[in-house]
Amino acid sequence: MRIRELSFFSGRNIYSHRPVMKMILDLAERRLFRTDNDPEFARRLRDMLPGLAEHHCSRGVPGGFLERMAEGTYLGHVVEHVFLELQNMTGVGTQYGKTINTPDGLTEVICEYRCRAAAQLLAKAAVATVLAALEGSFADVGHWVAEAKKAVDRHMPGPSTAAILAAAKKRHIPIQLLAEENSLYRLGTGKYQKRIMASITEHTSCVAVDIAGSKPLTNDLLRNEGLPVPESEVVYTLPDAQAAAERIGYPVVIKPDNGNQGKGVSMNLLTAEEVAKAFQAAAVCSKAVMVESYLKGRHYRLLVVNGSMLAAAERIPAHVTGDGLSTIHQLIAQANKDPLRGEGHEKPLTKIVLDQIALRVLEKQGFSPQDVPAAGLQVLLRENANLSTGGTAVDVTDEVHPLQEELAVLAVQAVGLDIAGVDVVMEDIASSPESQSGGIIEVNAAPGLRMHLHPSRGKSRDVGKAIVDMLFPPGSPVRVPVFSVTGTNGKTTTARMLEFAMRRHGLYTGICCTDGIYFNGQQVKKGDLTGPLSARTVLAHPDIEVAVLETARGGLIRRGLGYDRADVAVITNIRADHLGQDGIETLDDLAHVKSLVAEAVYPAGCVVLNADEPHVNELAARVWAEVIYVSMQSDNIVVRHHLGKGGRAVFVRRGLVLAAHGSGVVPVGRVRSFIVTHGGRALHQVENLLGALAACWGFGLSPRQAAAYLRTFAAQPGDNPGRCNLYQVGDIRVLVDYGHNADGIEKTGLLAKKLGAERLIGVVGVPGDRSDELVMQAGQAAAGFFDLLVIKEDYDLRGRRPREVAGLLMRGALNGGRDRTALKVEPDERRAVKKALALSRPGDLVVIFYEDLAAVLAEIMERGSVKQPVQEACVAGEENRSAIHPPPAGITGSRANT
Repeated sequence: MRIRELSFFSGRNIYSHRPVMKMILDLAERRLFRTDNDPEFARRLRDMLPGLAEHHCSRGVPGGFLERMAEGTYLGHVVEHVFLELQNMTGVGTQYGKTINTPDGLTEVICEYRCRAAAQLLAKAAVATVLAALEGSFADVGHWVAEAKKAVDRHMPGPSTAAILAAAKKRHIPIQLLAEENSLYRLGTGKYQKRIMASITEHTSCVAVDIAGSKPLTNDLLRNEGLPVPESEVVYTLPDAQAAAERIGYPVVIKPDNGNQGKGVSMNLLTAEEVAKAFQAAAVCSKAVMVESYLKGRHYRLLVVNGSMLAAAERIPAHVTGDGLSTIHQLIAQANKDPLRGEGHEKPLTKIVLDQIALRVLEKQGFSPQDVPAAGLQVLLRENANLSTGGTAVDVTDEVHPLQEELAVLAVQAVGLDIAGVDVVMEDIASSPESQSGGIIEVNAAPGLRMHLHPSRGKSRDVGKAIVDMLFPPGSPVRVPVFSVTGTNGKTTTARMLEFAMRRHGLYTGICCTDGIYFNGQQVKKGDLTGPLSARTVLAHPDIEVAVLETARGGLIRRGLGYDRADVAVITNIRADHLGQDGIETLDDLAHVKSLVAEAVYPAGCVVLNADEPHVNELAARVWAEVIYVSMQSDNIVVRHHLGKGGRAVFVRRGLVLAAHGSGVVPVGRVRSFIVTHGGRALHQVENLLGALAACWGFGLSPRQAAAYLRTFAAQPGDNPGRCNLYQVGDIRVLVDYGHNADGIEKTGLLAKKLGAERLIGVVGVPGDRSDELVMQAGQAAAGFFDLLVIKEDYDLRGRRPREVAGLLMRGALNGGRDRTALKVEPDERRAVKKALALSRPGDLVVIFYEDLAAVLAEIMERGSVKQPVQEACVAGEENRSAIHPPPAGITGSRANT
């Protein structure tokens, strides 16, 4: 039994709307093993993982999984539950899991996860644990869990970042992790995006951070502003430190000049000997050491965000309280067992460390770690009050005197930070600073938030929300609108039409599609870029105002969505293509994959569905947003019922595009007036046009306004390259299209017949990763339209042998009734085009279904005298002032996880 493949889906995917891991298991000779075959197996597994007793499984009650094992279940299902239990033990537990046995004898285990690095470790641990139970040995589960906890600590966001992300999620702001292990996230998309790194935002001044990082410089600035700060000097040697302490006057504080989290800080030093030890500790952190006067009083942290104090906490130094029985060392161990204490910043409190500084603090109080303090006696282990050194915090936000609040705000303004933690020492924060001694000892950039989120006593403050509200004031935009287009055929043209319309509407656009990524009409990257990484690239552009994402099947299956949700989704059609790949065997399977795009739509958005396609309009049952139907039929029953319920639809009747909302109908324009339809003869382009018009309507444009933009789409070669492009080449015409399956070939073939020609010559090839049956169907479809057929192969054979695809196409064409003399084979695409053009006669129409558009166009251009015929839109007589109802409000609600 071994893991063949491990993949992760970080966003919505075909299995769930939450992140999942997919483990492909090869169970080998244990594929048919059932747990009831070996009762001792379940016992051994339960001994290693007692928590399995709480798993519900499909029974819905604790103990359900153990019942399933007793009755008999397969090992893939067991691995699923072991993995989920290991995640529970690590502290990143999830509930969702499913196991699928595939036709090829492998097993897919799909489980929700929260930390990818930990999941990678625990997937291996789950398999090792099950193997150990099978073989009668013992797996070191504790070791795996300990390693996974370390991974969680390194990779999961800390409390400060987590609070900001949680606040962003509440406001439905898209979140994208930009880099592992450094808490760098992007909130929002396009022109509205903001970046954060813990509590530093993209508005945080670099100069201000440098100032805050230099304690001497901060002190000088604050002193110049008339704010109370301790007297201080910067030194580099021990003699200078001792001399400075004498000048300033004991007691003093020694600390690194650029430290943080209380590292290397020693306080309330009374002698030159204590200064010597403290200097040595500080010098480990920095060459420059700061000596400053010690301020007596209580330690407070005031959090200032965007010029306002939002929270305040009194910080209590790390300490233990005697019980009259335990040593100080034992009391520290007991305190560290508190589940709220963890390593570093992973939990609300940090474990107490008995280091050299703690030992010196104990020594000053006359204690050693082996001493037993009296019951009730509080023993300090630190004199500074940082949470990162084991301190605790008490919320005092409501007690802060207005002048204390003003003091903190002025200090932050002097440094120039947007978010800062101001450390002050005062006798009483509730009293005016003028009535007491005290002062500001530090201004911290990137302040930790956990003392305000999880105080040991007092009210928790939602400071994450305040930071998000600073970045995105309530009511302001947080993301750009997203169109997502999927389907078997027509999605590229539909996506291009939407981008064209949005650009004409004055928006800065971003689009990813089969020929690359474009920003505002300019191509920046070439290639078939229809997957999640391309979608993220578009959404990351800082100028875009709207995103159009062609969303292909392969990316959905292998990586999930590259965005969270769309405002408008379009499903063009679902046809027989890609069957037999990636576990997709039927049109129902393909519809399930495409349905993810329909489900992942904002409640106030809409989904455009093709009412003429049974597999598409059936998706309406899985949609939680409004549906707008499109139809080529004048009286489609699905559309009629939908309009009867007050819905919206765009359809064709007697050559006229109509937009209907309930009983209100308005003419949009004649089909033939849209250039992309080739005078209404390209029926598949009419389908694409209807989808684009409906999507624009769902976006908020009126159908007529969208039509005004789209009438001239395809007038220029760059509008829709490689899709139904017609060229006049001397005395013949050439039609270039990307038909790569039987349906696409048939649609283009129908157009070719309507264009009229002496003969139709086709250059046909399909990708090699299609099944034999689909390849032959493509050849048969081509045989029904072309008088002469030149069969080629793609440059990328996709695992096929040379001429294998060509042979299948030949067989299909022969089955379709085409005579062998009308069939030519030329595997090389460019040579196939050359041959087709050479065989043509005046008045012929050559139709080329390409793989490499640039190579095909280069071959055409070599013929000379090439132009793209000008098609003019017929717009006369299309004005109609009929009113149309405004679009309804979106449906509220959320989609359950798959």
